[in-house]
Amino acid sequence: MPLPALVEAISTGRQCRVEYAQACIDQALAVEPLIHAFKAIDPAMIRAHAQAAGSADAGAPSGLLAGVPFGVKDIIDVRGRVTGMGSPIHDRSVAAADAPLVARLQAAGGFVFGKTVTTEFAFMHPRETRNPWNAAHTPGGSSSGSAAAVAAGCVPAALATQTNGSVIRPAAFCGIVGFKPSHGAFPVQGVLSYAPTLDQAGCYARSVDGVARVAQVLAEPGFGLDAGALPGASPGEDGAGGPRLAVIRSPVWARASAAMQSSFERAQSLLSGAGARVECPDLPADFERAHDVHRVIMGREAVRYFEPVQARHRSLISDWLNGYLDEAAAIGEAEYQDALGARDRLREAFARIMSGFDAVLTPPAIGEAPEGIQTSGDPVFCSIWTLLGTPAITLPTGFGPAGLPLGLQLVATERGDAALLGVAGWCESQFGFPGLPPAA
Repeated sequence: MPLPALVEAISTGRQCRVEYAQACIDQALAVEPLIHAFKAIDPAMIRAHAQAAGSADAGAPSGLLAGVPFGVKDIIDVRGRVTGMGSPIHDRSVAAADAPLVARLQAAGGFVFGKTVTTEFAFMHPRETRNPWNAAHTPGGSSSGSAAAVAAGCVPAALATQTNGSVIRPAAFCGIVGFKPSHGAFPVQGVLSYAPTLDQAGCYARSVDGVARVAQVLAEPGFGLDAGALPGASPGEDGAGGPRLAVIRSPVWARASAAMQSSFERAQSLLSGAGARVECPDLPADFERAHDVHRVIMGREAVRYFEPVQARHRSLISDWLNGYLDEAAAIGEAEYQDALGARDRLREAFARIMSGFDAVLTPPAIGEAPEGIQTSGDPVFCSIWTLLGTPAITLPTGFGPAGLPLGLQLVATERGDAALLGVAGWCESQFGFPGLPPAA
């Protein structure tokens, strides 16, 4: 059931919210031994939250997310619960208050189903979560537990974050919809933020109208989401035909697998045949440097955040993260300032390119989810759009040779979030995707 339809059913009493919560509990308990998406599952607490959600009495809850259980990535504070951040350093770090993201969900009638597993400090070093489509493969990271939980049908929506590719890539690997809004559109207070220039919060659901409903609740004023962001059917500004789409393969196109390249070309052809006006503009040469600019900003800001943590707890940090931080410590202030200036110029150049388009089409990942959980996958197709702070969304479009999902990423100009959701809704209607993996 699409998330808006679920909310309507709960709000009108056609669906009992406690019974729905119990169904989610049953599903989570059934698949958790396979996918390891949650830090813990407390059925009694979940039922109590479902009973109380959005209502001071036993009546039907109200609000845009009435009765909806959410997964919450374990770098986001939930009052009275541990914010573990995927590290033994924070095994006992109990949050004193809800992050605004969580408070807004609860004010809209939703409730926390459970904290979801993340990678170590939301970096690349993976934990135990596995892909619901094939448990021998990664679900992606660092929002691994949130993506797996939604894909496996444990919860209809979940919170995620992205500093490089941590919203978009797991959604693509798990065959769900992932939305990363413009930088600053969702509040990040009460959320681990080690690279504030890049850190962005996002969300997962099974459909575009699902993430749009969540975005309406979470968004700050001024991003066009609070006033109504449900996808439209014809997002072209002139009202004629489908949207105007810019195909941008990006400087790392050669890194995409043959299956991803083929899937991308098929999606482009399908959308063009459905009425979209598709063109292939070139990115300016300066974008060849974009990935290095992202690397410098992320590394310098991460070192600044982790310096006291590493000094006190180096033995509790993985060899991978210690090595990353030691290497990033060589990035100087002048190089960092130069990267910030380059970022500003790239943002201006991208805004000029987008003046004639509604959205960009680009891959969300290099291919299907890699085998094994020793890596969470390559974020290279997300780096540019995280650097620019632009809104991005990924849609499932098909499968690769290993039978795992492949997706399509759409990107718009900064603060073009509502328009992007409209374009994504139109594109979604052109794809037929069987949405449930074997674990579900």
